[in-house]
Amino acid sequence: MHLYNAWLPPQVAEETKRESESFAVVLRSVKEAWRPEDPESVYSTLKWISVLDLFIKAKSEVSLEDVKELVESGLEIFNASQNKLYAQVRWGSMLVKLLKKHGKKLSLRIYWKPLYDTLTRTHFKRNTGPEGWRLRQRHFETVTSLVRSCRKFFHAGSNFDIWTEFRPFMENPWHNSSFEGSGFLRLFLTTNIENADFYTSERIREFLDLWNSIPNCQFWDIQWASILARCIKNCKSIDWECFLPALFTRYLNMFEVPVSTGNGVYPFPLEVPRNTRFLFSSKTGTPAKAIAKSIVFLLKPGSLAHEHFERLVCLLEQYYHPSNGGRWTYSLERLLRYLVISFQKRLLHEQFYAKDDKQADLSLGASERSSFVKVTLKLIDRGQYSKTETLSETVAVATSVLAYVEPSLVLPFIASRFQLALETMTATHQLKTAVTSLAYVGRALFLASLLASPQKEDLHTSDSFMDVVAISLSNALLGMDANDPPKTLATMQLIGSIFSNLIVVGDNEDAPLFLQSLALSEWLDEFFCRLFSLLQHLEPTSVMNDGVQTSITSGTFLVEDTPYYFCMLEVLLGKLSKPLFNQVLKKISRFVNTNILPGATAEVGLLCCACVHSNPEDSAANLIKPLLQSVTSSLQGTPTYEFGREDSSSSTKATLSPALEIAIEYHLKVLAIAISYAGPQLLHHKDELKEAIASAFRAPSWKVNGAGDHVLRSLLGSLVLYYPIEQYKSLPEKLGASILEEWGCSKNENDSSLPKWHIPGKEELSFANELLVYHFQAALDDLLEICQTKIHVDAGNEKELLKVTLLRIYSSLQGVMSCLPEMRPSLRSTSITDQDYNFFLIAGAVGSPVGNSEMRERAAQQVHVACRYLLKERSDDSILLILIIRIIHALANYGSLEYEDWLHHIQAWKLESASIIEPPCNFITSSHALGKRRPRWALIDKAYMHNTWRSSQSSYHKFRADTSLVPSEHMVPLMDDLLELSLHNYETVRSHAARSLAKMFKRWPPFIAKSVLIMTQYLSNPKTPEHAVLGSCAVLSMKTVLGHMTTDATSLSSFVTGLLASSHHESLKAQKAITELFVKYNIHFSGISRSFFKNSENLGDAAGFEDLVSKITSLSFDATSMHWRYNLMANRVLLLLILSYRNCSSVSEKLLSQTAGHFLRNLRSQLPQSRMLAISALNSLLQGAPYRVNSQELRHPFVNRRENMNSSIGILGEILEEENFFSETLNCLSHVHIISDNDSLASKGSHGASSFQSVTDKAITFFYFDFSASWPRTPNWMSSVGGHTFYSSFAKIFKRLAQECGTPVLHAIQTALEEFSGSKERAKQSVAAEALAGILHSDIDGLPEAWDSWIKLQLEKLIITPAVESIPEWAACVRYAVTGKGKYGTRVPLLRQRILDCLARDLPQTVTSNVVAKRYSFLSVALVEISPHRMPAEELEFLEKLLAELLDNMSHSSAQVREAIGVTLSILCSNLRLLTTYFSKDPKRGEDNVMIKSLQTEGWAKLLTERASESAINIQNSSQLESMETSFDLYENGFKNNESKTDIRRMEMLFHFIISSLKSGRSSYLLDVIVGLLYSVISLQETSDKDLSTLAKAAFELLKWKILPRPFLENAVSKILSSINDPNWRTRSASLSYLRTFMYRHTFLLSVSEKVQIWNSIEKLLVDNQVREHASGVLASLMKAGDEELSADFRDRAFSEAQSIIRKRKQRKPVSGQSTASIHGAVLALSASVLSSPYDMPSWLPDHVTLLARFITEPSPIKSTVTKAVAEFRRTHADTWSIQKDSFSEEQLEVLADTSSSSSYFA
Repeated sequence: MHLYNAWLPPQVAEETKRESESFAVVLRSVKEAWRPEDPESVYSTLKWISVLDLFIKAKSEVSLEDVKELVESGLEIFNASQNKLYAQVRWGSMLVKLLKKHGKKLSLRIYWKPLYDTLTRTHFKRNTGPEGWRLRQRHFETVTSLVRSCRKFFHAGSNFDIWTEFRPFMENPWHNSSFEGSGFLRLFLTTNIENADFYTSERIREFLDLWNSIPNCQFWDIQWASILARCIKNCKSIDWECFLPALFTRYLNMFEVPVSTGNGVYPFPLEVPRNTRFLFSSKTGTPAKAIAKSIVFLLKPGSLAHEHFERLVCLLEQYYHPSNGGRWTYSLERLLRYLVISFQKRLLHEQFYAKDDKQADLSLGASERSSFVKVTLKLIDRGQYSKTETLSETVAVATSVLAYVEPSLVLPFIASRFQLALETMTATHQLKTAVTSLAYVGRALFLASLLASPQKEDLHTSDSFMDVVAISLSNALLGMDANDPPKTLATMQLIGSIFSNLIVVGDNEDAPLFLQSLALSEWLDEFFCRLFSLLQHLEPTSVMNDGVQTSITSGTFLVEDTPYYFCMLEVLLGKLSKPLFNQVLKKISRFVNTNILPGATAEVGLLCCACVHSNPEDSAANLIKPLLQSVTSSLQGTPTYEFGREDSSSSTKATLSPALEIAIEYHLKVLAIAISYAGPQLLHHKDELKEAIASAFRAPSWKVNGAGDHVLRSLLGSLVLYYPIEQYKSLPEKLGASILEEWGCSKNENDSSLPKWHIPGKEELSFANELLVYHFQAALDDLLEICQTKIHVDAGNEKELLKVTLLRIYSSLQGVMSCLPEMRPSLRSTSITDQDYNFFLIAGAVGSPVGNSEMRERAAQQVHVACRYLLKERSDDSILLILIIRIIHALANYGSLEYEDWLHHIQAWKLESASIIEPPCNFITSSHALGKRRPRWALIDKAYMHNTWRSSQSSYHKFRADTSLVPSEHMVPLMDDLLELSLHNYETVRSHAARSLAKMFKRWPPFIAKSVLIMTQYLSNPKTPEHAVLGSCAVLSMKTVLGHMTTDATSLSSFVTGLLASSHHESLKAQKAITELFVKYNIHFSGISRSFFKNSENLGDAAGFEDLVSKITSLSFDATSMHWRYNLMANRVLLLLILSYRNCSSVSEKLLSQTAGHFLRNLRSQLPQSRMLAISALNSLLQGAPYRVNSQELRHPFVNRRENMNSSIGILGEILEEENFFSETLNCLSHVHIISDNDSLASKGSHGASSFQSVTDKAITFFYFDFSASWPRTPNWMSSVGGHTFYSSFAKIFKRLAQECGTPVLHAIQTALEEFSGSKERAKQSVAAEALAGILHSDIDGLPEAWDSWIKLQLEKLIITPAVESIPEWAACVRYAVTGKGKYGTRVPLLRQRILDCLARDLPQTVTSNVVAKRYSFLSVALVEISPHRMPAEELEFLEKLLAELLDNMSHSSAQVREAIGVTLSILCSNLRLLTTYFSKDPKRGEDNVMIKSLQTEGWAKLLTERASESAINIQNSSQLESMETSFDLYENGFKNNESKTDIRRMEMLFHFIISSLKSGRSSYLLDVIVGLLYSVISLQETSDKDLSTLAKAAFELLKWKILPRPFLENAVSKILSSINDPNWRTRSASLSYLRTFMYRHTFLLSVSEKVQIWNSIEKLLVDNQVREHASGVLASLMKAGDEELSADFRDRAFSEAQSIIRKRKQRKPVSGQSTASIHGAVLALSASVLSSPYDMPSWLPDHVTLLARFITEPSPIKSTVTKAVAEFRRTHADTWSIQKDSFSEEQLEVLADTSSSSSYFA
C-alpha cells in the first residue's frame, strides 16, 4: 500500500482495501460498454475514463492482471475509433497515465504500425477533417506521448521495420520530408532489449552521417541529439570511444554563444516548415537535455569522455558568468540542470539495479563521481550569482543534489561562498542567493559533520560545518527585514530547513554548543524580538474589500506567495523542548494580547495557530482564552441590530466606532485562525465561543459579522474534521544517540510509525450539532420567515438581516463541508430500495458525519424559496445574490469545497523547496532510497492533502458509475435558479453562477440539454437584453456544453439555428461575445454524432440534417441584408456540417457537389472574408480525382467512374461556363493580395489577408488545414525569390478544379489568364501566377495539347517581359509547377520537362540584364524542386547543358546576373554531388549510365577552385597598384586592368556561390570547393573594390560557423597556416580572426600536432609589426580552451623570457639587439597569459601579473599594453578581490598599486 494511503485516518485507510474490487467492477463495465462491431459505442465508454483516473490519482492497490487487461482493451478501443479524435484523446491520455504508473511491472507486446497510421491519417494527410485545431493539437500531443509510453513494449524486429519505413524520407536532405522522417524516427525508435540488435557501430555511424547532412538547423539537431542520447543510455554493447570527438564537436557547437567578438546567433538557420515544427515541437527550444543525458551516460571508468567533458566545460563556463549573460543563458541553464538530473538518475539506477557483473565495470566509481562533481562545480561557481533568476535557482538546487554525492568538495565551496557574502554585505542579491544555497544543503551539513566516520583526520572540517550552521543561524536574525522580502523569505526557509533536521531541541547534552538550551534560549529571545518588530512594520499588500470577504488570509508577502513563514513557525515551535516552549509561549502571548495589528492579521493568526498546533493545552490557556475574553468584553454593551421590532421608529442606525470595529474584527480573525487545530481543547471554552459568535453576528457592522463568520467556520472545522496532530513532533530516533531526525520516503511502504489524527469525540460532535441547530437550522427558519411574511417596514434593516442570516448559513456549510451527508439520490427503477443500495468507488472522508441528509434537503427547499424572493425583490443587491450562489454551491456541489481546499494547498506545494528534500542518492550515509526523502512532517502533510482530495472525489462520480441513480429532486430547482442567475445583469453575479453551474454540469450531464435549449432561445429572441446574451454565451461556451453537442443532435441543431439567428443584437459587447462563442465552438469542434445524419425524423421539432443544411445555405447566400460576419458564420457552419457528413457511410454525392458549387460561387463574393473561407472550403471539398492522368487506374474501376462524376461536374461545369466567371473570380481574388510597400512583411504571413482582418475575424476564417498543406515542400532560403505574395492554397484550388472538371477549365480560363498576366497591377499578376501554377501542376488529360496551343507561348512571353517587381510571384509559379509529387516529392509532374526546356532556350541577344537574371532565378527555383537521386535521363542531360552554360558565364558583366548564376550553380552542383554519392553507394544503378560516369569525373569542381588563389593575389596586387598609380600608368597597363576586372567578377560569382551554399544547408556536399576557396575569402576582406569586400565579409561571417569534418580539415589547416604567414598583413590579421572561431569549433577534432603548428605560427606573430596585439588576444582566448599542456608550456616560456629582459635591465646592460618589437612581444605574451584567466586565481597568476606590472616604465606601445592588461585584470577580479588578494605577497601588492595610481601632477 502506498505510504499516503497507509497514513490516512484509520477509518479511511481500512476502507481503501476494497478498492481493488471496485476497480475490477469498473473494468467489467467498460468492457460491457464497448462493442467492437459498433464503433459508435466508444462514446458510451468515455464516461468511465474519469472514474478510472480516480484509481490512478488515489494511488490505489489494484491487481496487475486487471491493469494489463485494461491497457489491452484500451489500445483496442483507441485503434478502432479512427476519425473520433475526442475519444482518442481521452483514451490515449488514460493509457499514458496507466503505462506511466504500472509500465515497469507489465509485460505487453504492442505493434507500432497502428499508432503510426493514426498519426498520418489525422495529421499528415493533405486533406484533414473538420475538427478544431485545439482538439487536433491535443490529439497529436496525446498520440505522441502514447507512442513514447508504448515504445518499450514494441515487439522484436520493430526497429528494422521502422528504419525501412522512415529511411527513404531522408534520401533527399533538401526536401521537407526529411524533417518529418527524423521526427518520426525520434518518436518511434525503441531501445528495449528485444530490439537491441538493431544498434551497431555501423548504424551509429550512419546516424552521424545523416545528422551531418543538414547543418545549422536546430530542429534537425534536436531530433538527432535525442535519438543518439537514447542509444548512448541504453546500448551498452557499442564502443563509443571512436565517436567521442564527433559527438562533442556537435554538442559544443549546438550552443549558440558569441565566440570572440562574433555574433551569438547563427545568421541563417534553416527554417523548418511551420506544421513540422508545431507537430514535433520539443518542450525546450534547445537540445540541452539530450546533450546532458548523452554526456552523463558516456562517462565510464577509463573512458576519454571525461576529458572531453572537462574541455567542453572549460569552453562554456565563461558564458555562465553574470557579466556574460544573453539569449544563450537559457540553454546553458538547461544544460546544468539536466546534467545534474541525469547524473542523479544514473547513480540511483546503478545503486539499485545494476548489481550484475556485466555492468559493474561500466558503473561509476568514487573517483568518477568526484571528478564529475569537480567539473560541474566550475559551472556552479560561475553561475551562482547570475542575474537570471532561473540560473541562480538551478545552481542552488544543483549544489544541494551534489552535496550528497561529494560533500568534501561541495560543502566547503558553499561555506566559503556564504562567508564571502557576509563580508560583502553591500551586494544584497548575493546574500539572498548564498542564504538560499545554504538552506538547500542544511541537511548535508548536519549529516557530514555528525555522521562523518571518526577515523578520518578531517575532524576540523566537520566542526567547521557546524560552525557554518551556527553562524548562519545568528545571521538569520539580521535577515528578517520588512523592506527586503526576498531576503526575509530566504532566511525563514533557512531556519525551517535547519530545525527540520533535529528531533527535539534544547534537552540534549550531545548536541553542539549552539543547540543547547542556554544558547538557544538567548537565540529564541532575540529571534522573537526581531519577528515581532517585523510584524509591527508590515504593510498589507491589498486593501480589504467591502463585499463578501473571500478568505481570512489576504496578507502580506509572508503569506501571499510562499508557505515558508508558517512552515518555519510550525517546525520551530514543534521541535522545542518543554521549558523552551513555555519561555517562548509567554513572549508570544504577551505580544498578541498587547498589540492590535490589522496590517498583519493573518501573520499573527498563524503564529498563534502554530503554538496551538504544537501544544494545545498550554496554548489554549495562554492565547485562546485571553482572545475570547477581549472579544466578549469589547462586544458587551455595544449596540446591536434591533431585528424584528415593528416599532423601531428611531431613524438613527446603530453603529460601532471605527476604532472598536477594527479591534474587534482583528481579534476575531486572529481567534479564527488560532483555533483551526485546537480540537477537544475548545470544549472548555464552549459557552464563551457560542456567546462570542452570537454577539459578532448581532453587531451592527458588516466587518465584524464577516469576522464572526470566519470564527464559526473555523470552529466547526476544528470540531468535526480529521487533521493530523503532533505533526511536527519527531519520533524517538533509530540512528542512535544522534540528534538528527531520520527522514522518510513516500515510496517506502513498510513505514510503521503512523501519524496521529484528530478523530472527533462524542462531545465535540454534540457541540457541532448544537451549533448547526442554532446557526444553520434556526437561520434557515429566519430566512423563510423574512421571505414569506414581509413584516419589515425598514428596507435597510431588512437587507442587513438578510445578509447576516445568509452569512450564518454559508459559514455553517463551509465549516462542516462534506461531513453533512449528501442529498439522497432518486432512483430510476423502483426495484432497488434505499437500504440495498451501497455505492463505493474509492474511500475518502473529510471528517466524522454530523447532521443528516434531510437537513441538506430541507435547506435546498428553503434556499430555493429565498432565491426566488431575492430575484423578485432585491435583484440589484449583488452581495446578497453572491451569498446565495455560494450557498447553493455548497449545498448542491457536494465535495467541491474540499476540492477547492486541496487545489489551494497544492499550489503551495508546487513551491516545495529543495531545503526539505534529501535526494535519493545519499553517499554521506551510504543509504539510498527509491525516491526523494522528506521530513516526517512534510510526509504527513502530503497524506493529509491526499485525504482531502479523496474526500472530494469519493462520491463525485456517483451518477456516472450507476445509471439507475438520478440526482435528488431538490437539486433541479437549484439548477434552474443558477441558470437564471447566470443571466443576471451584474457581471460578478453572472460569473459566480456560471462557475457553480459548470461544476453541476460536469457531475450530471443530462442537465445540459435543457440549458442549451433555454440559452439558444435567448440568443434568437430579438427582445433579449444585452446581459442575458452575455450570460448565455458564457454558459454555452463551457467546454462541457460544447462537448455535449458532439453526441446530442437536438442540442446541436438548436445551437446552430439560435446562433445564426442572433444578428439583431446591436450592442458591441453582445456581438463580441457571440463571435467569441463561435470561434470557441470552431476551435473545440469534435465532429457530429452519426445518428444526426441517419434519422432526421425522430428529432421532434428540431431541424434535421437536410433541413438544417438547406436553411443555412439560404442564409449564407443572403449577402445583402445580413451582417458579413453572420454570412461568414453560416458558411463556416455549412462547411463543418458537410465535412462531418463526408465521413459518414451513406453519402449523397449530390449534396456534396451542391455545396462545392455554392463555395465556388462564393469566390466572387463581395465580402473578402467569405472569399477567404471559400478558398479553405474548396481546398477540402474538391477531391480532384476524375481527370488526373496517373491516378485513373488506381482510383476506380473505369465504368462507374464516369457516372459518379457526372453529378459534380454537372453543377460545377455550369458555374464555370457562366460568362466571365474566371475574369470576375480572378479580379475578386486579386483584392485579397495586399502588396505592402515593404514586401518583407508579406512573406512572413503565409496569407496576405492578414492586414485587413481583426483578430476575431481571422480566427473565424483561418482554420487548421490552411497551414497543414504546406508548400513549398523544400526549405526556403533564397533572397531573390522571397517576399512574394503567392498563396499556394489559391493555386491548389485551380489545380483541383482542373482535376475535377477536366479540359473545359483550360478553355474557360485562357482569356482571363492572358489578360491578367499582362496586367500592370502586381496583385493581378499574383493571381494569374497562382492560376497558371495550379493548371500546370494538375496533370490532367488534355494538358499537353493546351501546353502546345497556348500555355507555352504564355510562359515564353513571361520570361522575356522586363517587369521587375512581379518576378518573385512568377518564380514561385514556376516552382509550384515543377514541384515533385508524392510524399517524398519524387514523382515527376507531367509538364516538368517541357517547362525546363522552355526555360533552357537561349534568350535573344537584345534583352536587358534584368531578364537574364530573371531567367536564372526561374532556373534556380526549378532546380531546387528536382529530387536528385531519382532523376530521369532527360533531366540529367538538361543539367549537363545548363552546367556548361553557367561555367561559361562566370564573369558576366552584370552584378545581379552574377548573383543569380552563383545561386544556380550552388544548387546544381550540390544536386550533382548528391546524385553521384547516391550512385557510388549503389554501383549497380550507375554502371550502365554513361552520363553518370562523365559526371563523376567532376571537371567543374577543379574549374571552380583552380584559379581562385591566383585571382585573389592578382586582385590584391592590383588594388595596391591602384592606390599608387597615376592615370598615366593606368593607360599603359590597360591589359592588366582588364584581366583584374574579370578576376574580380569571377571572384564575386564564387562568393555568391559560397554564401548560397552555406545559407541553403547544401554545403555538406560542397566542402572541398569551399575549403578550396578559403584563402580567397580570408584575403579579400579589404580591397579597393567595395562590393567584392562586402561579399567576402559576408562569406567570412558564415564560414566562421562551419564545422569541417576530417578529410577536409587537414586541407583547411594547411590553407590557414599559409595565410597566417602571408606577406600581406591584412590577410594575416583576417586569418587570426578566423582562427579564433576555427579553434573553438574544432577543438575536439584537431590533433595535437595540428594544434602545436597553429600555436607556433601565432606565437611568431607576437613580434610582427602590424598584428602582434591581435595575436596576443587570440592566444589569450586559446588558453581558455582547456589545452592545459600547450598553455602551461607557453606560459612558462613567456615568463622566463620576460624575466630575463627585466634581469638585463637591472644589470644596466644595454639590451643590445633587443628591438622594441621583441620586448613588446614578450610583454604581449605575458599579458595573454594574465588575461586568459579572467575570474580565477591560479597559483601562477600572482607572479605573472606582478612581473607584467614591472614593465610600466617602458616606452609607449609597451606601457599602454601593460596599463590595459592590469586594468582588465583588476576589473574581472573585483568581485572576489577581498579573498583573492591573500594570494599576493605585500611586495607584489605594492608593485600592482604603482601601476594603477596615475602619476601625480604635483609630485
